[in-house]
Amino acid sequence: MFESEFERNLFELRKQKLGEIEKLGQARYPNQFPFTHTIPDIRTRWGHATAENLDANRTTVAVAGRIITIRQQGKAGFATLQQAGERLQIYVRLDAVGEQGFALYKLLDLGDHIGITGYLFRTRTGELTIHVERLTFLAKAMLSLPEKFHGLSDVELRYRQRYVDLFSNLDSREVFVKRAKVLKALRQFFDERGFLEVETPMMQQIPGGAAARPFKTHHNALAMDLYLRIAPELYLKRLVVGGLDRVYEINRNFRNEGISTQHNPEFTMLEFYQAYANYHDLMQLTEEMIGYVARQVNGTTKVEFNGCTIDLGKWQRLTMVEAIRQYWPQEAGARPAATAFDSPQVMQARLHAAVNSLEQAAGNLTKIAPERLAELKTIREAVTAVFYDSTKGAPIGKTVYNLFEAVVEPFLIEPTIIYDYPTVVSPLSKAKPDDPEHVERFEFFAGGFELGNAFSELNDPEEQHKRFEQQLAERGRGDEEAHQMDEDYVRALAYGLPPTGGEGLGVDRLTMLLTGSKSIRDVILFPLMRPQAASS
Repeated sequence: MFESEFERNLFELRKQKLGEIEKLGQARYPNQFPFTHTIPDIRTRWGHATAENLDANRTTVAVAGRIITIRQQGKAGFATLQQAGERLQIYVRLDAVGEQGFALYKLLDLGDHIGITGYLFRTRTGELTIHVERLTFLAKAMLSLPEKFHGLSDVELRYRQRYVDLFSNLDSREVFVKRAKVLKALRQFFDERGFLEVETPMMQQIPGGAAARPFKTHHNALAMDLYLRIAPELYLKRLVVGGLDRVYEINRNFRNEGISTQHNPEFTMLEFYQAYANYHDLMQLTEEMIGYVARQVNGTTKVEFNGCTIDLGKWQRLTMVEAIRQYWPQEAGARPAATAFDSPQVMQARLHAAVNSLEQAAGNLTKIAPERLAELKTIREAVTAVFYDSTKGAPIGKTVYNLFEAVVEPFLIEPTIIYDYPTVVSPLSKAKPDDPEHVERFEFFAGGFELGNAFSELNDPEEQHKRFEQQLAERGRGDEEAHQMDEDYVRALAYGLPPTGGEGLGVDRLTMLLTGSKSIRDVILFPLMRPQAASS
C-alpha cells in the first residue's frame, strides 16, 4: 500500500486526525450527505448572478465535494471544493460554524470529502462563493494529493492510478466524459436508423472475424479450451441470416498483440450489419456517422489532432492502388506504374529499386530535414520488410496491402476512404464481380491511422469455405493471425445470408481523434500495464 516511508508516516498522521475528528462528534465514515445541489447546478443557475441579486435573494444550498485547496487566516478560511468536474469556493468563519465546526475545519486536509450547508454570495473580487453555516465530515484522504498546479504529471502513474488522475487532471476527466458521449451518439445514430443493439459471446470456441492472435482460456466444467473474442463479426452475421436485418454491437475485443499508441490488448469496437446493402452504401453511412458523432460530442466536425486541423465532414475516396501511387514517397524513386500491381515480378523489382533509393536518400544528411529522415528510416525498414516477404512467395495482393501500410497509412491525415482491397487479405469480403482478385472492401482513416473496416459480406458458402482453406494455408506458412476454419459459420451461410454490408469501427481511436489524445491509453480508463517492480 505504501510506496515510501513518507507515505506511511503521513497515513499515521492523518489517522490521528481522523480520531480527533471523531472526538468532535463526526462519524469516521458516514454513509450519506443530503445535498440539495451539485456544483455544476450552482454554476449553471447562479454563475452569472450579481452580488446584489445574491444578497437580496439569499439562497441556501447543501453541497458535497472534495477539498482541492484550503487555507486558514486566523478565525476564517477559504477552501475550494471539486465535484462532478467543477469547482466552487467556500468561506468558513468561526462565528458562523461555531467552535466545533471550526475545529473540524482546521483538521481537514487536501483531498478530504466534506458536506457544507450555507448561502451564496460574491467576494470582493467577485468570485461566487458559499458562506458556510454547517460543516460535515464525509471522508479523509489518507494519502497526499499531487501538487495542485500540475496534477498527476507522471504519464505512467496517471495510467496506473487513474483514480487520482481523474480528480487531479480535469482535462483527463473531460476525455472520459466525451468518450461516454461518443458511445451515446453512436447508439442514437443507429437506433434512429432502425438498427437493433445485440450482444454476442465474448468466449468462443473458434476465434474469427479478424486477423489477430487470440487469448486462450479453459472452461473446467466442460473440459474445453475457449478463446476471448477478437471480433463479433461471425456471430452478428449469423443474426442477419436469422432475419435481424440491421444489427449493431458495441463490444469489447481482446487481441494478444503488441501494445502501442494505437493498440491495447483489450479495446472497444462498434460493429454493425445492414442487409440488402453493399460497401458503397456503407461508405455514405460512414461519412454521415463520423460527422454526426463529432457534432454531438464537440459541436463541430473540425478537430485538432497532433498539430493538424482535421475536418471530419470532408472525405476523399481512393482505391488502394490509387493511394499508393498518390502517396508514393519521392525519395523512393519513380512511382510504380498501374500495371506493376498485377505482376509479382514487376512489383518485386520495383520494391528492390525503392529500397536502394531510400537507402541513398537516408544517407544524404545535408539535404533532408531531421524529421523527414526519421520518417524515411521507418519507411525504408517497412518497404524492405515488404520486399523480403515478397521474395519468400507472398501473394501479390498481400505485398500490395503491406506496401500500402508502409507508405500510405501513416500519412492519411485528412479523412479518407480506401477501397478495393486484395482478396487474399480479405477472407470474409465479397469479390468484385468483374475483378476476382479484389473485394468490395474499404477502410477509413484520419489522423494517420485506421478508424474502421467495412465490406460487402461474402455470402457464398462454397466460396467462404474455399477462403477459409486459403487462410489455413497461410497459417501453415507461419501467419499466426490468419483465420481458422469455422464450419458452423459456413453452415449458417448455407441457409442464406442476404446481400449485406458490415463494418467495424474502433471506438477508442475515434475518441482519440475527437479529444486530441495521442495515445490509446489516454482514452482507456484502465489500460493494461506491465507489473511494477517490487519496491525494496
